[in-house]
Amino acid sequence: MLVSILIPVYNERTVAERSLRMVLDAPIQEGVDRELIVVDDCSTDGTIEILKRLAAEDSRIKLYRHEVNQGKGASVRDAIQYATGDFCLVQDADLEYDASDYPKLLRPLLDGHADAVFGSRYLPAAQTRILPFWHSLMNKTLTAFSNMFCNLALSDMETCYKVFRTDILKSIPIRSNRFGFEPEITMKSAKRKLRIYEVPISYHGRTYEEGKKIGWKDGVKALGVILRFWLIDDLYVGQYGRGFLNNLTGTPQYVRWLTDLMRPHLGDYILEIGAGIGNISSRLMARRFRYIATEDDDLYLHALENRFLRTPNVEVRHLDPTSADDYAQVPQPLDTVVMMNVLETADDDQLLLQRASAVLGPGAKIILVVPGVPAAMGTLDKRLNHRRRYSRRDIAVKLANAGFQLETFHEINRAGLPAWYLYGRVFHSRQISKVFLKVFDKTIWLWRILDGILPWHGVTAICVATRR
Repeated sequence: MLVSILIPVYNERTVAERSLRMVLDAPIQEGVDRELIVVDDCSTDGTIEILKRLAAEDSRIKLYRHEVNQGKGASVRDAIQYATGDFCLVQDADLEYDASDYPKLLRPLLDGHADAVFGSRYLPAAQTRILPFWHSLMNKTLTAFSNMFCNLALSDMETCYKVFRTDILKSIPIRSNRFGFEPEITMKSAKRKLRIYEVPISYHGRTYEEGKKIGWKDGVKALGVILRFWLIDDLYVGQYGRGFLNNLTGTPQYVRWLTDLMRPHLGDYILEIGAGIGNISSRLMARRFRYIATEDDDLYLHALENRFLRTPNVEVRHLDPTSADDYAQVPQPLDTVVMMNVLETADDDQLLLQRASAVLGPGAKIILVVPGVPAAMGTLDKRLNHRRRYSRRDIAVKLANAGFQLETFHEINRAGLPAWYLYGRVFHSRQISKVFLKVFDKTIWLWRILDGILPWHGVTAICVATRR
């Protein structure tokens, strides 16, 4: 077991050596090793020479340097990329936080209860230095503001001590370069529905005369960061997983539109292939005897397990959509297979349909959500890893070859087709603004009305077929 301790450093020559030695010597549970990922943010006071000497003396210290000062968030972002441990712990280099708290911080993670642990300066602890009223009030106000928009009950959002499972932290994009890192990572952790624990820590805060760098302007900027990442859903790094999952987290009314149309065709024993982070599962599983949500992506599988931890009728399983062996392990009986935005990303979509057909008996149904209108295929589709879009005839032939009879081909979001065509075929865009998606979702009531009026095809098709 390895812990990566992420240490951003900027102009700390008077305390850098003591701080790093404290981190190197701090107690950690037996069997857990450490590595120090130190990022010097272009220090100009001689700190870098001290850090180079320490790194040369101890192989556990991995030192990196910014050629231009960028801020704490940028330093932490880079440190995350270099981390190789099972867990990542953020540690400032200013001696304000006590490394003897590491065992407390790591315990919920090592026990498997948490995905992230925050060390709180405001829960009862062994020792905490009393700081000026207005500074403490600003921290507590920011925490309260963050809690309102995150729907969390944290006591200390602005704490430096945050520990994460490394695989999860590496999948979260960090955009803030300065102290906005704290509210940003908190908001994204909440939206990702991570299991967050808080533990009390000791705190030996510095005054501004002693070198504290964060000020009231950073507090004002933090408010902006909270609002920004509440409005937009920027939850997964670009190279991690399927892009449509990111977009759907910010379009709950659109998801509701889809599931309202899917729900009448569901049976009581459902297998969802490619459940992602559970947006569809959470809306379809109610009042079903058994709902099996499957994924072959470890990160999304973990998200599903967290989401349905206490939902008795939902079972989360690993399933490779192309593996006959994986399907053979799926519990029976099944009367419905659901695949949303999966078929179009497959190298061999016919194989996926045949695999699904093999676990269903006569009269069972398959429900597919796929992109319609092949002529609209463009750069947006490529960005979402779409190999193809489907016409009614295309999907009917493929379903027939897999033993299904197409019953329903319902096209929706006709109003969105011109915009999709312009973005992907005319302007060659690779993404749609998240703010635009938010506005689109808030006006779904209008687009649903227009769907009954507009004469052309819809962006998305819901296909229902029966196993022969």
